[in-house]
Amino acid sequence: MSDWNERVLWQCSHLLATYDASMRSVEEHVTNFINSVTASRRTGQPDPLPKADQNFLKEVFSGCVQYSAAIGVILEGFYNRDGKNTLRSEQPIYHVLCYLALFRLDELGVSQFRKFINCLDVNAAYKFLNFFLDEKSLVTWVKDGWGTIYDNSFVQNKLLNPLLRWLEDLQEIPKHLKKKIDNEVQSKKITLPTTETKPFKLTQPKPRSVPMPEPIPKVSKHKPAPRTLYSAPKEQATIAKQKEENRYRAEERLMEASRRQFACANSEKTYKTREVIKNIVSEQDSKVDFGRHRARPIPSFLTKEIPIKMNAAAILREGQLYQKIEVEEMKKLAKLEAGMMNSTPFEEWQASMRKKDLEVKLAEVERGRLMGKLSYEEAILAKQTLTQENRNKVVQMKKEAESLMQDYLEQRLQEEQMVRYRVDQTHEGRRNTKEAKKRLQDSKRKIVQQVAAENRELMRQALEDAEADMKRKLELIHQIRAVEVSPAPRHKTVDLTATSGARLLSEMSIAELRERLALGKVAEEEAEEKKRDSILEAKQAKDQQLIDTLESIAKHRLEQTRSAAIRLEEKKKGKPKQLPNSAHLSDLHRQVEEKRQARLRSQEQTRMASTRGGSLTACFTGQRKALEESRWQELERTRERSARLYGDQPYSQAAQRLTSFSAVTMAT
Repeated sequence: MSDWNERVLWQCSHLLATYDASMRSVEEHVTNFINSVTASRRTGQPDPLPKADQNFLKEVFSGCVQYSAAIGVILEGFYNRDGKNTLRSEQPIYHVLCYLALFRLDELGVSQFRKFINCLDVNAAYKFLNFFLDEKSLVTWVKDGWGTIYDNSFVQNKLLNPLLRWLEDLQEIPKHLKKKIDNEVQSKKITLPTTETKPFKLTQPKPRSVPMPEPIPKVSKHKPAPRTLYSAPKEQATIAKQKEENRYRAEERLMEASRRQFACANSEKTYKTREVIKNIVSEQDSKVDFGRHRARPIPSFLTKEIPIKMNAAAILREGQLYQKIEVEEMKKLAKLEAGMMNSTPFEEWQASMRKKDLEVKLAEVERGRLMGKLSYEEAILAKQTLTQENRNKVVQMKKEAESLMQDYLEQRLQEEQMVRYRVDQTHEGRRNTKEAKKRLQDSKRKIVQQVAAENRELMRQALEDAEADMKRKLELIHQIRAVEVSPAPRHKTVDLTATSGARLLSEMSIAELRERLALGKVAEEEAEEKKRDSILEAKQAKDQQLIDTLESIAKHRLEQTRSAAIRLEEKKKGKPKQLPNSAHLSDLHRQVEEKRQARLRSQEQTRMASTRGGSLTACFTGQRKALEESRWQELERTRERSARLYGDQPYSQAAQRLTSFSAVTMAT
């Protein structure tokens, strides 16, 4: 990109330097220049300038000619002041740079403008930009010079304001050039990339040919789901029936075995016996004292009153407060002695008014609470109404979904027809694929060649910069070594009792100065000792004042505690506060109760509708359990009768068989 900037800048400056307004027009001169450049670049085949470069040359050249008067003000000032040693042959280059900075900076940007500057010599570019980008010069004599040529509005809006807007960013360029001239800019160290292995260039297999698209088969209508999908399988009913039959046969065998053999004795205690044993154990435990839970005593530090330590500021602040209260009380007593009216009736009236205000406030709080409960009940009723509306909407949405499904099927059929049409169009479009692929390969080859040429140029320029930097470093190293080899200066001895010999009134030797400093230090220590004594006296006086203030505070606090206890006793004897009664609050109570009753009725109706089916199932389950319990009780009674009829001899064998058979039956 820097190659392009250098080439375009040279072409613009050359085009401007060879222009003669008396001989040719602007367009004719640009056309002849482009044709000459194109003819000189031909090497066997045509290689003209790109269209974008031609447009850029035309715009820059025409702009430089159009605003040559405004640019001439800057160039004349530069050559008269800072550019006296600058060649006049470089004036077209500065002319082009002025035009780009004044009129094309918004389009190019600071980064692109910096690339144009880097194409010039560092010293010349710094000298020109340091003069051109001086804000004080722009707003003074440059603005006045432009004002003699153009209107003030054009100068302010088109020339000065855009340049001042970019001035802060543009001033970074001469600063960077200054550092580069002073060798403060460190060049970037070139790091060679590591060698990477490349795969072997084997013959790549030919890509698979694109298969011909097959016509999309017509999808057959899906089969509906079988009815058995939503019903229980027959195997579950068969298993349940088999379990019932097995249970029935097991019960018959159990009854037969119980009829012939003895049954097991019931070793469990009755409920009454267990209650008696429990009472005896609890009575014995109550007589024992070792298991009782003992609470831990309160720590001693919680029962003691811990005094609060106050600092000096708090003591003085509280003492000042109590002193102010005493002064006010004394003034009040003095006024009463002088005959001022007592304020007791006013205070009683004020207390009654505060009581009325409190009653009004309590009534407002109660009204707010009732309004909140009323809004809560209304919200619940609205939610129930919204639920019913949502159920109706669900039914309506199901109907709409069926109609949308029908529309979707029709749209799907149309899409299938459109896909078939696109497949036919694809067959026709693939015939021109080879030609497009060939054009793409040619364009990529040109891009690769251009990138390779730019990389070679960048490598060459980087090597040249590295060599120049190395030469500068070697020269600095030689200079540093020469300074290090030079001999060090020798110091002469100093006599502490001798003076400098300047014949001043305050002239003294170092020894005399030290003696004076020692005397000054002794005087300073004496002053510090006096100051320390005064501070100690002030501290003792302050401590005495704090002690007196603490005694006064203790007296006042004792009086305040006594008066607070009296007020508390009077408050306890007073009547409890009651909420005020009003017709509005009674009406709110009635509305809240009505809303609550309506909500409870609605909830009860919903609960009855939802639990009607569940209660019937629970009833059937209870009847079945009762039937099973009665059947087992009948078996127990049969076993007891059999035990009374037969002897004790075969009891153990029958009990063992009965136990094993019962375990098998329960597992089944």
